[in-house]
Amino acid sequence: MEIEASSLYIGNKCFQSRLLVGTGKYKNQSEMHECLIKSKCEIVTVAIRRIQSADFSHKGLIEAINWKKFWMLPNTAGCENAEEAVRIAKMGRELAKIAGQEENNFIKLEVIPDRRYLLPDPFGTLKAAEQLVKEGFEVLPYINADPLLAKRLEEIGCSSVMPLGSAIGSAQGILNESNIQIIIENAKVPVIIDAGIGVPSDAAKAMEMGADAVLINSAIALAKDPNAMAEAMHQGVEAGYKAFLAGRLEKSVKANPSSPISGISNSTLEIKDNGK
Repeated sequence: MEIEASSLYIGNKCFQSRLLVGTGKYKNQSEMHECLIKSKCEIVTVAIRRIQSADFSHKGLIEAINWKKFWMLPNTAGCENAEEAVRIAKMGRELAKIAGQEENNFIKLEVIPDRRYLLPDPFGTLKAAEQLVKEGFEVLPYINADPLLAKRLEEIGCSSVMPLGSAIGSAQGILNESNIQIIIENAKVPVIIDAGIGVPSDAAKAMEMGADAVLINSAIALAKDPNAMAEAMHQGVEAGYKAFLAGRLEKSVKANPSSPISGISNSTLEIKDNGK
């Protein structure tokens, strides 16, 4: 019997794809749009501050995407403190309305004062999340792989938690596996692995661990063939999720034969000399 994949619920919104894709770093918007299609994603992240500042790579971005097909996930990338993140999040909600998504209260919360390592600030993130939840946002906070912080954010009403696999844009894969596993095992909201995924096997691994989804940008946009990578990432997520649902074979320190050994004769065949 074929295993049926369930839908992904974030807040009161239902999605079929478990791959979220970013809109930064593409050569041009045509390439970006093609990658979104190839990835079969439904949720697309948009950096509000880059739109606000008319960043060249984001100029015309809102008009370039069919927002009837994709759900906008505005993000607060570039914000260094809680107050700034809250202000930018409100702009993101208005941006979603301009795109025709009147009831879109989603926000990917990023508070990153560290410009060198781009590590999220746990204190600023929690402070901003508390305020945004009170104001009716569906908050998806980007965090270090900290199980205690993840649980606290869930308790205050965040709709998801987004622990990093490794440093943003590093393509190092999942380096925080043990902590992420704890987050997954204890979360009652979707866990979305964000940052560090470099190849489809990284995405598959995240899903095999039990993550609900992954968010990918640089690994697709900066690939030699972004379209092919977008399709491959979709396949990696699908394969990993199906493997998780199927239930993996438990690891063992001993070898286990593929064929049963019971019923096999222990006698040896005697070769008789027939004189030939």
